[in-house]
Amino acid sequence: MRRPLGTALSPAQRAFVDACRVLPRLADPLEAELAVSAAVADVSTDEEFWAGVIAHAVSFPGKRNDRLLRVLASMLTGRPREWAASVVPVEDAVLTVGGAWICDRSIDAGYLALVCTYRFGDDEHAMVFLIDELAGGVVRRAFVTRDVHAAREELGAGGTLNEIGTEAAHWLLAKSYDRLDRNPDASTGTDVRRTRLLADRRIALAFG
Repeated sequence: MRRPLGTALSPAQRAFVDACRVLPRLADPLEAELAVSAAVADVSTDEEFWAGVIAHAVSFPGKRNDRLLRVLASMLTGRPREWAASVVPVEDAVLTVGGAWICDRSIDAGYLALVCTYRFGDDEHAMVFLIDELAGGVVRRAFVTRDVHAAREELGAGGTLNEIGTEAAHWLLAKSYDRLDRNPDASTGTDVRRTRLLADRRIALAFG
C-alpha cells in the first residue's frame, strides 16, 4: 500500500470506522453494503482516505475490521479495492447485475426514472434513481428496495416503463453521477449520498 501500517486516522476516518461497528451483526451482504455506504455519506473520500482506513483495519484485526475490509474489497474500485482485496478474501456472496427499466417523464415532470435490478445469489433487490432532466441530468434521488415488483409497478403507474439495456442504463447513471460531481452545490437528496458506494459498485460491475 506504500503506507506504514498503523497510520493515525483523521477525525473523518475515525468517525467512519466507528459508524461501521454494526458490521459483525449484519449477515446480509446488502445490509452490510448499506451500512458502509451510509457511514461514508458525508465524508470526502480519495485514495489517501481509503489507504488510511485500510491500514488501520489491518493493524487492529477483529470481527468489525475484518468485515469492513471484506465489504470494501467488494464495493470499492481501482487501487483502493486492490488494497483491501490484498489483505482479506473478497465477500463470498457474489453480486450480479439483472435487468433495467426506464420511465421518461421529462416532458410533464422533468425527470427520468430508472430501476435496475441485482442479485446476491437468489436474493433480488433493486436500485431506483430519479434523474433531473431540468437540472442537466443529475441524479436527485436514489434508494434501494427488495420489493422489485412494487418498485416497477409504482414507476409504471407514472408513465410507460420501458426495458433498457444494462450497459445503457449504467452509462446513464455514470454520466448522471459525473454531472453531480462536477456540480457539488446541486441540491440532491441525502439518499443519493447514503447509497453512493452501492451505485458506484454496480456501475463498475455492469461494465466488467
